[in-house]
Amino acid sequence: MKKIKLEISGLSYSQTQSGAYALVLGESGGKRRLPIIIGGFEAQAIAIELEKMAPTRPLTHDLFKSFAEAFSVNIREVVIYNLVEGIFYAKLICQQDGANDVEVDARTSDAIALAVRFHCPIYTYEFILSSAGILIDDAGDDVDVTLPATSESQGEAIVSDSGSELSGKSKDELKQMLKSAIEDEAYEKAGRIRDELEKRK
Repeated sequence: MKKIKLEISGLSYSQTQSGAYALVLGESGGKRRLPIIIGGFEAQAIAIELEKMAPTRPLTHDLFKSFAEAFSVNIREVVIYNLVEGIFYAKLICQQDGANDVEVDARTSDAIALAVRFHCPIYTYEFILSSAGILIDDAGDDVDVTLPATSESQGEAIVSDSGSELSGKSKDELKQMLKSAIEDEAYEKAGRIRDELEKRK
């Protein structure tokens, strides 16, 4: 079965499912998006790596990477290989010192948090994109999109402009908020503040 490469298109707080986040994966070179509802901890783990933030102490996924590297284990790719009753299934394709590949089952959110750390590609199959994907036009990333009820914990979410509540703050206020967010290890919030500051440059 031919694999389709995915890239991380967005990560937003869920407006309809408390404590959850909407991770949107985009078809590489295409217009389809695969939305997945993930927990706050996994969203934070993905966000801090995407934002190149350095936590004061290693998070679980950082620890896993250090452990794997200590034993010369590399993750070659992540594959989202199935979708059953709204639950995505993923696996890590691992290799140690040129030996045969080993497949390790993982939650999709954990697999993606590791993929961004190992800088490895993320793939899925056509039947998953066909059943759970949504089609977005070129300007679609800037508008609200209601996601299908596919997740690791069921439910639906809204992808929205997470920076809107920051637009009324001054640059100095944003810088202070960014500093406080990093000190509190609220990395998802820090990422949104940093994005707002970048827009004002």
